Amino acid sequence: MKFIYAKYNEKHNSIDITTFDGYLLRIDCNKAEDGLRTTPCSQCASDVLAIDEPLEYARLCLEGNMQM
Repeated sequence: MKFIYAKYNEKHNSIDITTFDGYLLRIDCNKAEDGLRTTPCSQCASDVLAIDEPLEYARLCLEGNMQM
């Protein structure tokens, strides 16, 4: 599966990824960050990553490397 487009969906607080195959993958940011121990600064970094680099955020989530 190859990704073609990823964007932050502020309405659902999620990352929406569209693939070449026409699939839509939605990653819920609240669930992805559930259980993370964050500080205000690291939470801000997580938010910036989701908004500015949604594909990188999705990669971290899917690989299980979501540690701020």
